[in-house]
Amino acid sequence: IPLSSGMILLTWQKIAPTALLYQISPSLNMEILIMLAILSTVLGGWGGLNQTQMRKVLAYSSIAHMGWTVIIALINPNLTILSLMIYIITTLTLFMTLNLSSTTKIKSISNLWNKSTPMTMIVFLTLLSLGGLPPLTGFMPKWLILQELIINNNPTMAIIMALSALLNLFFYMRIIYVSSLTMFPTSNNLKHHWFFTQTKTANMIPTLTIISSMLLPLTPIIIIMT
Repeated sequence: IPLSSGMILLTWQKIAPTALLYQISPSLNMEILIMLAILSTVLGGWGGLNQTQMRKVLAYSSIAHMGWTVIIALINPNLTILSLMIYIITTLTLFMTLNLSSTTKIKSISNLWNKSTPMTMIVFLTLLSLGGLPPLTGFMPKWLILQELIINNNPTMAIIMALSALLNLFFYMRIIYVSSLTMFPTSNNLKHHWFFTQTKTANMIPTLTIISSMLLPLTPIIIIMT
C-alpha cells in the first residue's frame, strides 16, 4: 500500500479504539489488559526483527506500541492518551519523511545519505524516539508507564514490558546500523546524487521532528497535567 495509506492505518485508525478504552477504563479487567499487553509487545517485537520493508517494520512497531497503550488504561487513563499522542506524532514524522524521500526499504535509507543528509538524520532520530531511547520524547511515556506499574505493585509486569521494549529498540538500531555503517552494493560511482527540485512540501516535518525528539525536559509539567 502507499505510504500515505499506511500512515492513516497506523495513526488515525487507533484514535477510536483508544477513545473507547478511555471511556470504559473503570470497568476494565487488569488480567486481560496484562495478557493483551504482553502478547502485543512480544509479537510486535519478534515480528519486526527480520523485516526489510519499512512499512512492515512500522506495522509491527504499531502492534508493540499498542501494548504500552493498553497496559496503563486501567491504572492511569490519561497516560493512555499521552502514549497514543506521542506515538502518532512520531509516526507521522517518520511517514512524512519517508514519503518525501520516496523511501520504502532499508536499502533505500542507506542511499538517502547521498540525497539528503538532514532527512536521514530525521529518520534516525525518529526511529530512536519510537524505540524509547532517552533523552528523546519517546522515552517519556515508557518511563511514566513503568513508574505507574511499580507504584501499583506490578514490578514483574514493569520488568517484562521493559525487556520487550528492547526487541523494538534492537530492530530500530539494526536499521540505523545497516543504513549508516554499511553500504549496499550500488552501480553509482558518484559520491553525491544530482540535486533535483523537490516537488513535495515538507512544512510540517521540522516542527514534528522537534516535538517527537525534544519534549523529555517537559516531563514534570506533563506529570502535573496527568
